[in-house]
Amino acid sequence: MAPSRNRRPGFSRRAQYGLFLGYVIAVAGAIVAVVLLVFATLNPPAFAPLRAAVAEVTTPISSGFAGLGRGIASIPTGIGNHFTVMQKNAALRKELEANRALLLRARTLSYDNHRLKTLLHLRERVADPVVAARLVSSSGSSTRRYAVLNAGSWQGVRIGQPVRGPEGLVGRILETGPNTARVLLITDPESIVPVRRTRDGLPALAAGRGDGMIDVRSVSVSNVAFEPGDVFVTSGTGGIYSPNVPVARIVRRSRDTALARSFAQPDTLDFALVQQGFMPIQQPTPPATTTAPAP
Repeated sequence: MAPSRNRRPGFSRRAQYGLFLGYVIAVAGAIVAVVLLVFATLNPPAFAPLRAAVAEVTTPISSGFAGLGRGIASIPTGIGNHFTVMQKNAALRKELEANRALLLRARTLSYDNHRLKTLLHLRERVADPVVAARLVSSSGSSTRRYAVLNAGSWQGVRIGQPVRGPEGLVGRILETGPNTARVLLITDPESIVPVRRTRDGLPALAAGRGDGMIDVRSVSVSNVAFEPGDVFVTSGTGGIYSPNVPVARIVRRSRDTALARSFAQPDTLDFALVQQGFMPIQQPTPPATTTAPAP
């Protein structure tokens, strides 16, 4: 059935007045908009104060509606963040409980270690420092890895003494002069350092490659798995390097032999510390000669 062509609102005067008022407001708004457009085009400086006044009136209203919209839009995000924070809190509580167990175990082991040392009357050896000096140069392009220290025999530096930096082991003294010394870096192919893995005490050897990296290989167990991030420190075996000095960290998963990066980088190292050997070899003293009494 076709719609009626009579669009009159009926015999209600209220409806007729409302429709008429709507038309009047629409026409008046269009006229005002045209007047303002013409005024802004013909005289922009005079229109600027009116525009600023309108902006002052409408800005709080628009800001309120914008804040209300942001608040409504942030409700789903807030709910999601709430559940995410709850999950993270649960994970952190679980990690805290695990770390508390590890801490208690470490305290127990430390107490037992101290008690056994006291029982056996063991004495810890400490590598005394000799001198702190500056590394003035290092070989970066050659296959051999050396560094020059601006301290020598006049400062107490001797061949074989270990050299370390703030981050870890640097190498050992190879040659000495009056005021300079040559350091064999741990990345040199001739350098071999006895080390152990921190997480399980696995003994290994750290050998230089000549390219700035280190090969770590196991010495006691075959088919050993090395994981990225495994940290190796000196073991004290051999009597040159004191134990627990950081040496290298594994960078690639491997078995038996793994690639590692040294903690101390001589290219960026300013100062280094020369220490006494952990267990220096004592030179035998010649027997005292006795003279026969005169007859």
